Amino acid sequence: MQTQFTPEQLADPATARANKVLRSCVHCGLCTATCPTYQVLGDELDSPRGRIYLIKDMLEKGRPADAKTVRHIDRCLSCLSCTSTCPSGVDYMHLLDHARAYIEASYRRPLFERVLRHVLAGVLPYPMRFRLALLAAKIARPFRKLLPDARLRAMLDMVPAQIPPVSRNDSPQVFAAVGQTKMRVALMTGCAQRALNTDINDATIRLLTRLGCEVVIAQGAGCCGALTHHMGMEEKSHALAAANIMAWRREAAVGLDAIVINTSGCGTTLKDYGHMFQDSAMAADAAWVAERAADVTQVIEKLGLPEGLAPRGLRVAYHSACSLQHGQKIKTLPQALLRQAGFEVVEPENSHLCCGSAGTYNLLQPEISGQLKARKVASLEARTPDLMAAGNLGCMIQIASGSAIPMAHTVELLDWATGGPKPAALTTTP
Repeated sequence: MQTQFTPEQLADPATARANKVLRSCVHCGLCTATCPTYQVLGDELDSPRGRIYLIKDMLEKGRPADAKTVRHIDRCLSCLSCTSTCPSGVDYMHLLDHARAYIEASYRRPLFERVLRHVLAGVLPYPMRFRLALLAAKIARPFRKLLPDARLRAMLDMVPAQIPPVSRNDSPQVFAAVGQTKMRVALMTGCAQRALNTDINDATIRLLTRLGCEVVIAQGAGCCGALTHHMGMEEKSHALAAANIMAWRREAAVGLDAIVINTSGCGTTLKDYGHMFQDSAMAADAAWVAERAADVTQVIEKLGLPEGLAPRGLRVAYHSACSLQHGQKIKTLPQALLRQAGFEVVEPENSHLCCGSAGTYNLLQPEISGQLKARKVASLEARTPDLMAAGNLGCMIQIASGSAIPMAHTVELLDWATGGPKPAALTTTP
């Protein structure tokens, strides 16, 4: 794709990188075949190719973002399915990140949108604030039908029937390995996960220590910054990321073999810290973290998973989160581990397509998200599973809200199959 940036514009490193991405696109259109929003909406501007044209026009002219551009960029899930399809290797993720930051800096949204986005940015990354918000939402839930905005109704719909108690395992501490110590790792406990589903971190700690890991919960580590990063709030997201970098660098004095992530959306962001901070004084430390960031399944594979004791014939429909299969290019490992543990694993038709969760997308774009959820649930249920599994909390909540089939995290099933407790979703389902 030909571009027309001026030398003065290209003096800005971020613009120069965007120019390189734009010029790599040959506008072949293959991305449209695997873009969920294009499939649902049928609008070229709601495809990666269309969005690239909008971004190019906005950046080249150096103009503030307009409502049309914002609408179509906001509709993008950041699922990155297009990057798995693109034959030219277009770095759509970083181009979109730059566009969203540009929009945040140059476009004034309507008042309600501004308030809504800033409330989400000020609540979701902080577990205790999120817990208080969930309690308030439970009180408001009976009045759901009175709310005039679909986004507010979507927020109430996300509230779980029961808010789990705080897990003390999420507090800063060190869990010793069982038997010989093979690795010393830091576990990123996250933010929303600590409020919505504490079983995932608990299962991760049990499984990793059982396999020979010393597990560190580092003082000062928290939200990875992904939620605000994808809203274009660069300053907020970088502040959260910087706190993590400093927390894990402090652990380097003792030694750290890996930084383990059990929510794949966070993992994609952690592995991108090197890029996010490349123009800052923290570049070297950020790159150090990014190099050690690993999905929990990658660490389990290194440690060696014993043959599991999963109930024979238990059929698991596995949903591959976009952030795992497209963002981190981990496409088959979780399924292989589940099979090794003794489960029968099946996958849905069009497994490359997004479920519609995508961070805050299901809250900010509930109608499109709902259509994608319905498609995903139908394709999973068509495999007639006994239960469903995924490696990302957002996907789990999204899919479970549309199905009566129990849903568990991959690591909960692997923990169960190697001596841990039965996942709560299986014990509470009739």
